[in-house]
Amino acid sequence: MLLDHHTRQFVLHLLDEVPDLTLATIRPDGYPQATTVSYAHDGLTLYVGVGLGSQKACNIQGNNRVSLAITKPYADWQHIQGLSMAATARIIDDLDETQHASECMLRRFPHIRDMMQGINALPWAGAVFLRITPSVISVLDYEQGFGHTTLYDVA
Repeated sequence: MLLDHHTRQFVLHLLDEVPDLTLATIRPDGYPQATTVSYAHDGLTLYVGVGLGSQKACNIQGNNRVSLAITKPYADWQHIQGLSMAATARIIDDLDETQHASECMLRRFPHIRDMMQGINALPWAGAVFLRITPSVISVLDYEQGFGHTTLYDVA
């Protein structure tokens, strides 16, 4: 099923509300590696800052297929809402896109400015940005019933 306007708004609302996601990359030995990271987004495009030589960055250079999960805090299982995505990730190597990713991150996490005092050069020393582009989104909304999920193709 294609992602419709109403569901897209639901997805964007969750992306706005939840600051962290769990990103699963594929290690060279074939096993998945899941890591929690903070992210920013521009529409459905997600941006994540990672260490230049991190395992995540190395994994993505070897295999750009990733999965991720985002879950909004909930009081009980009847109120679980979240997303699971199949996506592709790439290390951003374009200066304009690096600038855009950093602006998205700084808007969402203004405290980063304090951490980066005196560092104006992009990319930030020792870091790279990932651009994550979803191809399939599974929307979890247990408010519609326990276990309720719907799978959407992103056009």
